[in-house]
Amino acid sequence: MTATSAPKAFHVMAKPSGSACNLHCDYCFFLEKAKLYPGGSFRMSDEVHEAFIRQLLEALHVPDATVAWQGGEPTLMGLDFFRRSLELQKKYRKPGVRIENTFQTNGILLDDEWCGFFHENDFLVGLSMDGPAELHDFYRKDKKGRGTFETVARAARLLRKHKVEFNILCTVNSKNQDRPLEVYRFFRDEIGVRYIQFIPVVERVNRPGCQEGDTVTDRSVDAEEFGRFMIEIFDEWVINDVGRTFVLNFDGALAGWLGRAGTVCIFAPTCGLGLALEHNGDLYSCDHFVEPACYLGNILENHMVELVASPMQQKFGRRKQDALPQYCLECDFLSVCNGECPKNRFIRTPDGQGGLNYLCAGYRAFFMHADPAMRLMAQLIRSGQSAEGVMQILSDKGVDFRRKIAGTRRNEPCPCGSGLKFKRCHGK
Repeated sequence: MTATSAPKAFHVMAKPSGSACNLHCDYCFFLEKAKLYPGGSFRMSDEVHEAFIRQLLEALHVPDATVAWQGGEPTLMGLDFFRRSLELQKKYRKPGVRIENTFQTNGILLDDEWCGFFHENDFLVGLSMDGPAELHDFYRKDKKGRGTFETVARAARLLRKHKVEFNILCTVNSKNQDRPLEVYRFFRDEIGVRYIQFIPVVERVNRPGCQEGDTVTDRSVDAEEFGRFMIEIFDEWVINDVGRTFVLNFDGALAGWLGRAGTVCIFAPTCGLGLALEHNGDLYSCDHFVEPACYLGNILENHMVELVASPMQQKFGRRKQDALPQYCLECDFLSVCNGECPKNRFIRTPDGQGGLNYLCAGYRAFFMHADPAMRLMAQLIRSGQSAEGVMQILSDKGVDFRRKIAGTRRNEPCPCGSGLKFKRCHGK
């Protein structure tokens, strides 16, 4: 495949400080990536920086381009680096193209100057936080082993003060997995955030920095507990918060019920459009596969678009679909899940075939539970209405109806009493 057949759009997660970070979170898989670059500076040079911005904007053929900054911890680069980036973006921006910068941070270094910069330049900020103090501090610690909750909570207040659009990225791990409503309500009511993403911690016992092995660490979320975590939050959300609080996990799943799976990469049928760029210009197949086997090349030697369109990357992308076990191919929720992220597909199916997702039991439980309400929301959207109308429907029918609809299968009579099968009525 040549660069001329490259995708019109793809996403690059740039790590200007590599794996360098001012925290030492127990479950962080990226700290180990420093071993790939012994003696490295872990600071993106201006040469690599300019090549990244220029090549990215040359390669994208869409009206909206995203420049995504992550780490490690990107604030370690200092504000001048990102001021320079805006200059480069202005220099290489195509006419009519809108550029958005996204920025994932642990919040430790945020102050008024940083937050003012984010607001003035319309950065979308992701703040890493795992819930109230007791839950957050258990794994998210500084280099001296101290909890970081108070500093991160201060960062959230500063972001609100400066009217920065920000979301919360919360890991679901062995410590907070059994307290879903406490976590969700904390973010919604105390942090006052409208956008939340839950990331399950699935940490394998393996060689540092490599995706191999089938045993998970004690920090990892239990698969069934993850399902219960999502179910409890979903039940709160679907009754009270649709259209008010946005949970990326639910939005991504709903896209599957609408036949649009892939708005969130983990649920896409194939991979290959979400790459990771290291501080020195090395490009890798994916943020979760920054390892020698998935190294595509360096953008100072080959244009990014050639690497994205390379046979190696195309094979990486197809492997997600090609390697699905029969158990997945026969699942009622294949069109929603598509086997989820390949990094988690390392256990065996009930009949012994490899390649099943570690989180399968939890996802299946969540999808089965959410199916009736998801169908209601999909029906509303297809008819030109807002998904938040589901709250009124469920409210009008009362608590008993909500309980019944959650447990009704497609071919059973609809609990509303219409005489129709559920799939022909409230389950459309």
